[in-house]
Amino acid sequence: MRPRSHIKFLRVYPLSIPLRKAFSHAAHVRQDADPIVIQIELADGTAGHGETLPRPYVSGETPESVVRTIRDEWLEGLVRLRPARFPEAMEWIAGLPTHSTAGDCVTAARAGIELALIDAYCRHFGMPVGEVVGWFGLSGLGSPGSIGRVRYSGILSGDNPASLTRKTRLMWWYGLRDFKLKVGYEDDEQRIRSVAQALGRSLGRTTTLRLDANGGWTLDQAIDRLRAVADVPIACVEQPLAKSRDVDLVVLKQAVKVNVMLDESLVTLEDAQRLHGLGVLDVLNVRISKNGGFLPGLRLAHFARRNNLGCQLGCMVGETSILSAVGRRWLEQVPGASFAEGSYGRFLLSGDIAPRPVGFGLGGRPKPLPGPGWGVEPDPALLEHYARPGVIEFPF
Repeated sequence: MRPRSHIKFLRVYPLSIPLRKAFSHAAHVRQDADPIVIQIELADGTAGHGETLPRPYVSGETPESVVRTIRDEWLEGLVRLRPARFPEAMEWIAGLPTHSTAGDCVTAARAGIELALIDAYCRHFGMPVGEVVGWFGLSGLGSPGSIGRVRYSGILSGDNPASLTRKTRLMWWYGLRDFKLKVGYEDDEQRIRSVAQALGRSLGRTTTLRLDANGGWTLDQAIDRLRAVADVPIACVEQPLAKSRDVDLVVLKQAVKVNVMLDESLVTLEDAQRLHGLGVLDVLNVRISKNGGFLPGLRLAHFARRNNLGCQLGCMVGETSILSAVGRRWLEQVPGASFAEGSYGRFLLSGDIAPRPVGFGLGGRPKPLPGPGWGVEPDPALLEHYARPGVIEFPF
């Protein structure tokens, strides 16, 4: 008799959800969210959900390549997967590679499948997500993590200085105290100073400001613009240079006293090791779908902890409640997170796949999540409503 833990269906939902307002940064302007939701249904009817957002400029992946990777690289192994115990399921999941057999980076595809499998098997075996950390044996990680201390950040995109002042004040009145400003524009100095002025004397005391260039500066621009605002207390600068110019970060850190957070340059654990070896990595931006899933995200947090580096929870623009919930579970297991991004829900999206979207509360404080797995119950009707062009189903 076949075990009831085997997979019965794998469904891929390529979604298209309009944003409430276009979101821009130095590398891209986005008007729609394009997450991919993966559903795994086991033989006993248990369903698990994962989500990913492939970005060609980060891992080289596209929505189409994610589907191909699942079909060509992992479908055969998933057909044979029928764990009798939770550790057996985790062993298989942990073995999912971050690169294809051809050597291409597939971290976005890996994240989608891994998250769906963890959700399904935590539910199937009645295990909380915290058991994943215990099984993985990463010392220093575990509940309660940062969930009672960290607040979600306000993100300020490519608006003009006057608009940035208004938005900063609105976010501050909502109780947010950590802010990230997108830079990489000709008027960067004006924009930085408008946010700093809006925060006033609280900046560097009870509020923080970090900058994110998304690789949009040259080395000379980064030096000039950071020197121009040297009097402004900047917590850190994220991805100041293009990922192809990582070695120039050595010169940047010699020229300007600045903490560097890396994002697009930081996709795998090997990237973290290389960047740390160069002496240019101060803070890691862990984005679950970028970095390959929950387990690789924990590995990066463990690396940061062992090497006295900062670590934050990042997000992809357009995440639905699934990835927001995964980020919340990550914070529950990672102590000392510097900052948190995500859980923007209906602040950013015009719709969601969960009847009760996952979001943060007043002051950017995370709300507890109930239930097993990720704690989110997607509505099948909403998934089908936002699926473009439609659901891709792999019956087993």
